[in-house]
Amino acid sequence: MTIIGVIRETAPGERRVALVPPDVGRLKGGGFEVLVETRAGAGAWHDDEAYTAAGARVASRAEVYAASDVVVCLRPPDDLEALRNGQTLVGLLAPLDDPRVPERLAAAGVTAISLDLLPRTLSRAQAMDALTSQANVAGYKAALVAADAYGGFLPMLVTAAGTTRPARVLVLGAGIAGLQAIATARRLGAVVTGYDVREAAREDIASTGASVLRLDAPAATGEGGYARSLTDEEAEQQRRALDTAVAGFDVVITAAQVPGGRSPLLVTEDALERLRPGAVVVDLGGNVAGSEPGRTVLTSRGVTVIGAPDLAAQVPEAASTAYSRNVCAVLAALIPLDPDDELHAAMLVTHQGRITHPRVAAAITEEVTS
Repeated sequence: MTIIGVIRETAPGERRVALVPPDVGRLKGGGFEVLVETRAGAGAWHDDEAYTAAGARVASRAEVYAASDVVVCLRPPDDLEALRNGQTLVGLLAPLDDPRVPERLAAAGVTAISLDLLPRTLSRAQAMDALTSQANVAGYKAALVAADAYGGFLPMLVTAAGTTRPARVLVLGAGIAGLQAIATARRLGAVVTGYDVREAAREDIASTGASVLRLDAPAATGEGGYARSLTDEEAEQQRRALDTAVAGFDVVITAAQVPGGRSPLLVTEDALERLRPGAVVVDLGGNVAGSEPGRTVLTSRGVTVIGAPDLAAQVPEAASTAYSRNVCAVLAALIPLDPDDELHAAMLVTHQGRITHPRVAAAITEEVTS
């Protein structure tokens, strides 16, 4: 019988857990045993007793590593060397961001399955789409973070003291996180505008009831409906148009990313200078000049810039519940592993001591030669 091990996350500020107690029964019903590290779910308000009651066994981290056939996580653990030859690691491993991780996993003989490489165009993969589930949570939280940091009201309020106009919110990037940020800001009563380089995404923005920001800049739809990287000329044209456009907003939320590529710069230093004092910028996608992940910066003009790449971790209960369902779907579909299956191969990073994913191998080669 395959033993699934759940480890406690070690990244700073990470409160999510890869499997929640209600899903332990689902795995056991599928023929798996579940071993959970002590206090693995504490950050998401799931205590050890809840896992035990659901049918899991709670043990030390060393015991989980030693006894598990498959270890599930969110981010790569900081003790990768504790994994053994032939063991499987499943998580959001981001192998394109840090080539040292797949190199270490391959050297250890670990089979690594990364959910962020999931091909979203395959219909059978939808239940496994952890990027979508976590982006939904992050987009929701981004609107709340912006509302908390903003010194005014988001909705229009009519009181005996007069009428307060609603805040004007601009969301740049209308993927899953951006659309959820738009929807949440609208529910909070703001007047919301969205922007995306993809024409189909602009239609999605309009479908939420938000206004669509249209710039004198090219559309850029890439493979599979994702945004493609802009040429230098196109990017400069977009930046000039956005520099002017953002000045009219009270809150800007950026959520634009290119899969496997560098995040585009959408809010430049010039744009920040044009925002009025008291404006708030929440940066999910790494799109803002001077933004620092995990830090809040107040510019000399009085604009608050919040670097927020990991907002899903700040909503640990909801994010963990969604991720746990993704993990259960992955385990049901990928065990036993078939490297020749299209879906399996797409997520397989390392296997039998080799880096098997072509894009990951190419990224490592490029970094070595650059």
